[in-house]
Formats: sequence, C-alpha cells, structure tokens
Amino acid sequence: MKGCDVTIEGVSKNFGSFCALDDANIKINKGEFFSLLGPSGCGKTTLLRIIAGFESPDAGIVSFDGRNVIGIDPNKRQSNTVFQNYALFPHLSVFENVAFPLRLKKTPGAQIEKKVLDYLHLVQLDAHVHKKPNQLSGGQKQRVAIARALINEPSVLLLDEPLSALDAKLRQNLLVELDNIHDQIGITFIYVTHDQSEALSVSDRIAVMNQGKVLQIGTPYEIYESPATEFVAKFIGETNLFDSRVVECVPYKNDEFMVTLDIPELGRQIKVTDYDRTEPGQQVSFTVRPEKVRITTEEPQSASREINVFRGFVEEPVYSGFQSKFYVKLDNGTVLKVFKQHQNYLEDGPEIQWKDTVYVSWSANDGYIVEVINQ
Repeated sequence: MKGCDVTIEGVSKNFGSFCALDDANIKINKGEFFSLLGPSGCGKTTLLRIIAGFESPDAGIVSFDGRNVIGIDPNKRQSNTVFQNYALFPHLSVFENVAFPLRLKKTPGAQIEKKVLDYLHLVQLDAHVHKKPNQLSGGQKQRVAIARALINEPSVLLLDEPLSALDAKLRQNLLVELDNIHDQIGITFIYVTHDQSEALSVSDRIAVMNQGKVLQIGTPYEIYESPATEFVAKFIGETNLFDSRVVECVPYKNDEFMVTLDIPELGRQIKVTDYDRTEPGQQVSFTVRPEKVRITTEEPQSASREINVFRGFVEEPVYSGFQSKFYVKLDNGTVLKVFKQHQNYLEDGPEIQWKDTVYVSWSANDGYIVEVINQ
C-alpha cells in the first residue's frame, strides 16, 4: 500500500478570538480516501492547511507515518495540495505546468517528458499537451492541477474543495475520475468539501466537522444511517428530526432493545429499535429518513405493533423525475417529509397528488435514536 498514515492529535487553532479548530483528533489510514466535511467556517480548510504546512497549530501535532511534521516546510513534507482555483501558470503550456515541479528538482529532460506524458494520460489530457490554461475548460484545468500535484509522487494528496468552481454535471464526472485516479495511484487522499453528496460518493471514511470540532468519524454508511448528533443527522442528507422522551425500553431480540418514545410534535408515541439501553424519562433526539417512510392512499393493513402509522394529506408534492418528495401535513398539523422512488413507468403521472389524504408509515427498525440530550 502506497501513501502514509496521517495522525492529527489534539490540534487547535485560534485566529484572534475566533476558534477555528478545537482539539481535533483524527487517524487517517495509509491509502485511504478520507474526507473532511462540514459547512463554511467549520475548520476543515484550516485543518488541511495545517496538514500541508501552510498554517501552524496553537497546540497539537500532525504525524506522517509516526513522524511529527509540525515545523517542517510544506515543500519538504510528503504531501502536495490541489487548490480550488487551480493555481496554474497562465503563460505555460499544459505540459510545462505539469513539468514545473520536476524542473525545480533539475530532473533530466528525458525523465521529465516520459513522466509528464504518463501523468497527463492518467488524467485523460493526452490531446491537450500543448494548450495554454486559457484554452481549457474548468474541468480540464483541474485535471492539470491534479497531474502537477501527483507528479512528485507524494504520499498524501490534499484537495481543498477542488470541484466547487465547476457546474454540477461536470463536478460529478470529475469526481468519478478522481476516485479512479485514487484507485490507480493508491496514495492517501484527504479531501475537503462542504458537499455531503460528494463526500458520501467517494470516501472510504468521513470526518464531519462543525464550529471547529470533529463531531463524527465513520464510513459513509455509518455517517448517514447512524448519525452521532443532531447536526450530523441534519447536515448529511435530509431527515425528519424530533425531540422525544423515552417511555419504555425493553429487550427485543439479539442485542437490540425496543424503545417506546413519546414525541409531542407527532402527538403520540412511536416504536424504535436501538442497540443501547435508554432509561424511561430520558430526553433523546429521534430521526427517520424520508426515504424510509412509506406513503399510501390506503391505510396499511398490519397487525404489527412495530409499524408506526400516521394519517395526513399532501400539502406539497415535488416531482423530480426519478422520485417525488412529499410534504405531508399530519392530522395534528406536523409536516413530515417523504421520498417515493419511481420504479415503474408513470403513464398517467404520479399516483399521489396534491391534497390527497394519505397514510405515512415506517418500521421501528427504520427510525434511529440520534443522541441522548443532557438534562
């Protein structure tokens, strides 16, 4: 496995009275595609710049394969950075932009030519070798920047929101290419983004950050299905989130418990399974993702106490081709978001329309207790 382990231990950084990073601790594995995800101002770019050596922390260390790199110049670390704004030399050709790091090292000309052409082939720019940056599209410019960052064969590639300046379709295409490049090169990628769909689609693991803190580290599946905090639940995808109180928690099956929650916003109690025992009276946050909620025009005929069923009407349907999003106003006035995937051809349009009376339901296994709220 190429690349190296990157360990962030107790890293903090303040800019005047503003705390950009507060005791960040992350272990990134060799060869991993790891994303730092969070909203603007959460500290992710500051952390990336500290890893790169462009900023120094007020406290903590950053280690590459166990070696503390704090105090080492950026050009002497085992990392290279791809920036959001490409940072290409406008007067140099694509070939010379990529060759620039090798010319600084006084690499022999024959080696430069072979290596540059190899990396331009890797990023699918063989036909653009002699063009200047102003003759390239945004996606092509970013591929040049990636090739230039990789040509020195760093152990860690740092990517600071590299796709944010591109339009949506181009961004998605280049994201797939970036993932393929990672698979071929095999070094450690650390990717900064505020776009949760980008992070979910390519990352081996993700660190979700907010207000300088690392809130949760996990695989895309873990982050989405088992959010550790209310912020993570709301930031990753869309969800229905409610404050609730534990009424009962009893052993269910295997290592699970069946929990009864009282949710004032829904006006009644619901069932949810959980792996942790919670005590009656505890205040917790409960979430159910819109795609886990089923919507029908007829009441579900189920004798199971593990199905939560509510009646309401469609306040707002939003058709988006592959799915419809419904805002359903329940009988007690609370609005629930529901996603319905279109699996079959809709000859007469969506079967559920505006103002229709509907039933929404979900299994106890499809809800999730996000966190216990401190009382």
